[in-house]
Order: sequence, then structure tokens, then C-alpha cells
Amino acid sequence: MGSARIIRALWLLAVAAIVTGCSAVRLGYSQGHELAYWWLDGYVDFTAEQSPLVRDALRGWFAWHRATQLPEYAELLRDAQQQVLQPAQPEQVCRWADALQQRAQVAIEQALPWLAELVIALTPAQLAHLEQRLAKGNAEFRAQFLPDDAAARQRAQVERMRARLENVYGRLDRAQRERLAQAMAASPADPERWYAERLQRQHDLLATLRAVQALPPAERTPQRVQPMLAELAQRITASPRAEYREHQQRLKRFNCELIARMHNDTTPAQRERAAARLRGWEDDARVLAAVNGT
Repeated sequence: MGSARIIRALWLLAVAAIVTGCSAVRLGYSQGHELAYWWLDGYVDFTAEQSPLVRDALRGWFAWHRATQLPEYAELLRDAQQQVLQPAQPEQVCRWADALQQRAQVAIEQALPWLAELVIALTPAQLAHLEQRLAKGNAEFRAQFLPDDAAARQRAQVERMRARLENVYGRLDRAQRERLAQAMAASPADPERWYAERLQRQHDLLATLRAVQALPPAERTPQRVQPMLAELAQRITASPRAEYREHQQRLKRFNCELIARMHNDTTPAQRERAAARLRGWEDDARVLAAVNGT
């Protein structure tokens, strides 16, 4: 429960309210604390006593996010509208990725106090439930990202990247899709390595939660537990395994180069469409930021 993975899911839920850009998104973000609660409950199975506390904490987190983070997203999106009309460099793409990562870290830090309170209250039965739910998610992960057919796996990776690009630029033409597939063939992405790291992080999460439960009652306090969660979040954000960190950096450089290349391959009409898309997301962010949470 107290991992950066869960907070990242909350943060992505908040970001998704911007980057899908439609009227239903505004309603979804307004109810984000409830959607997040049900998602988390599927992993932890909250007790009747825990449920109102978790709901209140999530409501507070989303109120903070709405008031402090959405205006920053809106400014980023405003700047992006001008930049998307110009040629791109890989370094520019990486700076955008770093900016989003920094905001994710802020979101994690904001959540640590209430997560510490909740982690202290978790029971052994809830940790067992969490472990079982993670195992189920791993099976789903393998089915989606690690099919036995290597060609099918590669096609799926290309399709995911195509979908991300088309969400911004609109439909890619046949030649653009072919160039994307050719470029993706050189990707250093390694789903097996990714899966192995996923398992390591889950093991670290469960070990940390069990370490909290093993503390003497007098030491099981938010002041003692919060640093443990902060260290866990840091290990998940930046893997303690040097080989995997190096792999992540190679993949990041490749993806920045790929996105810059594909951007520079777009037509003026596609870039105008991207600017309009970003303008719509900026409007969504500003409207959401101006509405008081409930």
C-alpha cells in the first residue's frame, strides 16, 4: 500500500484527467478520490474502520493536487503549444520527461504522511490480500506484455507507441507508421528485464510493509514509518540495481530520440492538430483547478 507505485497510480489518474481531454474527464477527475479508493481497495481490502480514513486522505490529496499541481500542468501545456509547432531535439523531449517525473515526486512526498498512518494500520490478512492481488496482476502483465510470439510482442510495442503519438498528432499515415515500426525495431526495451524489476519492486514493497508490522508497538509511529516509505519510494523511482538503471537510461535516450524523430516527421497539419489538442488539455486543467473539490 505504501509504495511509490500506488502513488504513481494516483498521480497518473490525475494526469489522465488532463491528457484524455473530454468533458467526461472533468467529471472523472472530480470523482478521482472515489475512483482511486476503489482501485486501492481492490489491492488492500479496507476494513470498515479504515475506509472513511482512506477516503478522507484521498479527498485531501486530490484537493491539494487540484489547487497546486493542475495550474502547473496548465502552464506546461501552454508552453508546449508553441514548442510543438517547431522542430524538436531529443534533449528537449527528455527535459519534458524529467519535468513530469519531478512533479510525480512532489505528489509522492505529499502522500507520505497519510500513507504512513495507513501502513501502520494494515493487518497481516491485508498484506496477504495485497500479495495475492500483485500475483494476479503479474499474470495479467505477462499475458499483455510478454506473449510467447516475439513478433507479436514487437507489434504490440509498436502499436502502443503509435497510439500515444496519435493521441497527440492524430492519425499517422502509412509511411509514418512504417518508419515508426522500423525505428522501434532498434529499441533496447526488454520486457523480460522490466518484468524482473517489477517483481523485485514488489518484493521490496512487501518486505517494507512487513518490517513496519515487525516494529515494536512503541516504534510503530508515523515519524518512524514515513522515512521507511520515503526510502522505498526512492528505491522504486531509481532502482538500486545499477544494471537496471543503466538499461533505463539507454531506453530513455532511445525514446527521446524516437519521439523527436517522429515529431520532426509530422506534417504542419499534424502539428497544428497537436497544438489544438494541447490547448484543449490546458483548458481542462484550468477549469479543473478553478473548481472546488467535493
